[in-house]
Amino acid sequence: MQLKRLAPEELETVLSTLREFAERKMPLEKRLEWDRQDACPEALIREMLSPQVGLHLLFIPEEYDGMGGGAYDVYRLSTEFAQIDLGIATAMLAIALGTDPIRVGCTPQQKLKWMTRIANEGLIVAYGVTEPEAGSDVVSIKTKAERITNSEGVVTHYRINGVKQFISNGAIADLYTILAKTADGPSFFVVERGSQGLEPGKQEVKHGIRLSNTAQVVLEDVIVPADNLVGAKEGEGLKQANEVFGFTRLMVAAFGLGVGLAGLKRAIAFSKERKASGTFLCQKQGYTHKLLVPNSVRLAAAQAYIEYVAELLDSSEEDRQIEGSVAKLVATEFGNRAADDAIQALGGYGYCTEYEVEKISRDARILTIYEGTSEIQQNIIGLFRMRQSVKSKGEFYRAMADQLAGCEAVGGAAVARAAQFLSEASVLVFKQKLSREQHAMFEMAWAMAELETAVALCNKAAKSADPLVQAQSRVWAAEINLNVPLRMLKLFSAAGAIDQEKKDRLFEIADLNRAFAQQRGMLDEINWIAARITSE
Repeated sequence: MQLKRLAPEELETVLSTLREFAERKMPLEKRLEWDRQDACPEALIREMLSPQVGLHLLFIPEEYDGMGGGAYDVYRLSTEFAQIDLGIATAMLAIALGTDPIRVGCTPQQKLKWMTRIANEGLIVAYGVTEPEAGSDVVSIKTKAERITNSEGVVTHYRINGVKQFISNGAIADLYTILAKTADGPSFFVVERGSQGLEPGKQEVKHGIRLSNTAQVVLEDVIVPADNLVGAKEGEGLKQANEVFGFTRLMVAAFGLGVGLAGLKRAIAFSKERKASGTFLCQKQGYTHKLLVPNSVRLAAAQAYIEYVAELLDSSEEDRQIEGSVAKLVATEFGNRAADDAIQALGGYGYCTEYEVEKISRDARILTIYEGTSEIQQNIIGLFRMRQSVKSKGEFYRAMADQLAGCEAVGGAAVARAAQFLSEASVLVFKQKLSREQHAMFEMAWAMAELETAVALCNKAAKSADPLVQAQSRVWAAEINLNVPLRMLKLFSAAGAIDQEKKDRLFEIADLNRAFAQQRGMLDEINWIAARITSE
């Protein structure tokens, strides 16, 4: 299938529009002031949706007056947005997320009505799923939509009652996609601002992303026409929500990459300006090898995997929920580390608001929570990847090892060995009934996620002419070659789950002596990466 992407020059026009708009309308001093005031700049967001800017058009199909961008385009825009300000980026994410039930679930007539209005009127949209007692567990929602029928028993309207919690754009939205229980199961409804009985509730005072609006949405006897039932059929809401997880979690992964890069860039810039004991920080291994290089390598791995998932989404109709979970888990966790390390890198200045890195770190913290916590992603990855591995009798990860033939120069052989080990270990987790232990599933999920990012980075590096990407791949491969078997061997030993024969077999496959030998020369690689990233 032909990839659904904008032409490179079209995408660059969109990214340039964002950069120029940010430079003119939201310089650092303004963003810091909005952050201090805990104020969402609603007028600014509406200007981004105006015909003169139209950033929201990227994720609206062409047939509804949008640009029809693909997952790769949305990843690039999301990463760029997050490097500028994650609060403003979250407002845009919420619009995309709120539009998704319409995009995937509505009838052609409904799409024509709502998508065209969102495109041409620049409507702010909110996604109303989370509730006070139901976060990512959408099955537990309590909001109800009761049928209202005419004298002939035909459903003409629905009466909606409930409370939605932590809704991005909740107090400023023009349109809400609300998930509610109906007689035939959870269903999405499009509800317009100004509908009688719909009111924003408590606005949250947040640790970070203060430039986004987050509020309760209270629905008391809100009457909506039956035509506002997404898809014109009850009970499709969970299916529609699941359909977009791969896409929306990729967006949040791109946010993780963006805030990580923002923190890393500021740490690098500081290292070239600040001296300690007569030399610049960028010349000190205690700075570069702890606070810069590891984040550069981890973010390169996350970026390679995000690009891999974007290509899958753009070339297939599959939802790719598991891959979306892997991308979100690694990119948001790695982004948080890079943002936090940026504070350490700037020392006392990093702790002061005017240098922005403390704000970047506060903003980044939400990424491992919203759109499904890291723990939810680990549950998904561990369970479904184990099932794939068991069903294929270990072939799932062996096939990944086979993909790396020809990638030896960028660490492919080391990653292939880790994949062969994980192939056997994941099946053993199932056979030894360790899948009943949530801790075991979480540990295995991390091993799987790290391994899959290493495969993506090796494949990218093998095709790249950039020596930095190649060096990052070799360093990450050497780390994964140790991390994956050590994590799983520690788990099996802690659980006392395998006999000596199985343990000996795992040690044989792990080949730790070879994995340790793989570390030879890595200090030179790290030295080179440090010199390269601080010289640009």
